Amino acid sequence: MYVERPPSAGLAGRLACGWHRVSETAFTQLVVPDACVDLIWGHEGLYVAGPDTGPMPAAIEAGETLAGVRFKPGGVGDFFGVPLQELRDRRVPLADLPGGPALLTELTEAAGAWHAAPPAGAPFHRLRAHVEARLEVLQATVGSRLMTSAAVDPAAGAVATALSRGRSVAEVAWDLGYSERQLHRRSLLAFGYAPKTLQRIVRFQRAIRLARAGTPLAEVAVRAGYADQAHLANDVKRLSGVRMSRLL
Repeated sequence: MYVERPPSAGLAGRLACGWHRVSETAFTQLVVPDACVDLIWGHEGLYVAGPDTGPMPAAIEAGETLAGVRFKPGGVGDFFGVPLQELRDRRVPLADLPGGPALLTELTEAAGAWHAAPPAGAPFHRLRAHVEARLEVLQATVGSRLMTSAAVDPAAGAVATALSRGRSVAEVAWDLGYSERQLHRRSLLAFGYAPKTLQRIVRFQRAIRLARAGTPLAEVAVRAGYADQAHLANDVKRLSGVRMSRLL
């Protein structure tokens, strides 16, 4: 069971959602690039995931609980105290990041009795209550910190939106009054990607949304900014490792 919760109105510019999962069976989850970064609380503790540039299969055990807060593309800022490109394609324990130990202490103290994982074989309702409580702690603690700190590039949202709508890197730089070198530097800091990589990923995500809404793939290719349907199919395979049909 996977559930998403929208962020509060005050944090909607920084966070995509909070989410939790309780797995009833063992399976492998295919995580594909979305330009987002997640702070995840799993059975081995808290860690940061992403941003990714390719598929990242994640083995999920039966009875495993996961709670996470997902930052929007460009929404992380300096929250983790490291340049975002240092987290690219990695899963890093929160305790290994600057300021991570203090945040970890704050989270575990706020979680109280919900800090320890439930015992193996615990009933589903207990697992669900456990992971929902962790998510509440995550959302409240991260939200509080975002309201008072963690600077973010104010142009990040405009960059991601423009690239997802088919604007070229040169056009986006011109629109924002940057040189392409300035845009490259700011993109690495805000997203962990160079602009060309960010463009491919946000275009890929837009294509998935259109396809899941029932748009024919030929039309998806045009609306998402691909040269043709073959270009769409090739890019989906490179970024996800599977065909579009597997993602739907």
